[in-house]
Amino acid sequence: MACNQKVKTPEEIAKEIHNRVLTVDSHTDTPWALLKGDFDLSERHDYKKDRSRVDFPRMIEGGLDAIFFASFVGQRERNDSTYQWAYNRAMEQIDSIHSHVNFRSEIAEIAVSPEDAYRIESLGKRAIFIGIENGFPLGLDLNNVEVFYNKGARYITLCHTKNNDICDSSTDSTEYNGLSVYGEDVVAEMNRLGMMVDVSHISDSSFYDVINLSKTPIIASHSCARAICDNPRNLNDDMLKKLAENGGVIQMCILSDYVKAPEPYPERDSAQNALRIKYRGFDDLTKEEMAMARKEWYAIDTIFPRKLATVSDAVDHIDHMVKVAGIDHVGIGTDFDGGGGLADCQDVSQLGNITLELVKRGYSEEEIRKIWGGNIMRVLQKVLDNAS
Repeated sequence: MACNQKVKTPEEIAKEIHNRVLTVDSHTDTPWALLKGDFDLSERHDYKKDRSRVDFPRMIEGGLDAIFFASFVGQRERNDSTYQWAYNRAMEQIDSIHSHVNFRSEIAEIAVSPEDAYRIESLGKRAIFIGIENGFPLGLDLNNVEVFYNKGARYITLCHTKNNDICDSSTDSTEYNGLSVYGEDVVAEMNRLGMMVDVSHISDSSFYDVINLSKTPIIASHSCARAICDNPRNLNDDMLKKLAENGGVIQMCILSDYVKAPEPYPERDSAQNALRIKYRGFDDLTKEEMAMARKEWYAIDTIFPRKLATVSDAVDHIDHMVKVAGIDHVGIGTDFDGGGGLADCQDVSQLGNITLELVKRGYSEEEIRKIWGGNIMRVLQKVLDNAS
């Protein structure tokens, strides 16, 4: 080495690696913002002003090449009218994704395969994948799995915070002790079509049912390690090992409560609980009510600011998951616009901070390539290849 050759700093190394690898965020709830009607993905937004964490300019700033926009529908009572409502709501979000992306085709394109993602990246554009969070919009019609697949959805998170007709949730009571009979059919149909089965949010027993049933690798699109943060939304070590044996991938989530147990904050908790009561659990609200509820929720954040976990805390989860499951089975799914965000990674423009922490901890470029997109793309390709 020449004596005057400059040694690169970790920041310089991280920036170069971040720019070279395909970076994929496997879960965001940005479609909720698209439904407001006045949200332009091609404009740069300020999180402090409107709580938005994702748009095209900030994706470019943060070096994020591909993203999964999740069409999320909250759980309600199960009957014909709510099934139809949920289906319509999911479709409205998916159509909105297509509309916004097609309107800015010079910046982004819809992707449905790894080949699409790499092609779109090579053009200097952003690749937009579609997922569905909560299988509730399927209702009891198995044909809807194919309907959503044909609209571009490449995964379904089987449930959300409450049980549905498919399976038990990790944060609800036991109803089926795992998958329902209908849920078994849903998993089989997703395997047949080439759609990834997402186990984030589902109960432990549901997880093991999926592992035993699925003929293709599964994903946890936004979850962490329970050994590091004891939250039912996270996967324990045995689940991580089973996921690896299945060939799947867990995408580290940066929602602070899943990264690090929050410190007690009774004043904040009391204010939030009062708001939940005032707005009926945020269920079945008009657009005007939802806008007001959101404004008041954000005001609580200002009055009682949370102490958020850090990127270092989050990468502790990556370290643990790599140790238990292996480097080929770990990725990143931020849950931006759905609660995700850290003290030093507030929005998509700051995602390079994760790469920097990985570099500081000694991860190689190839390992970072796998974590940032290679693993989730490998799983998606395997699932597509096994479609019948």
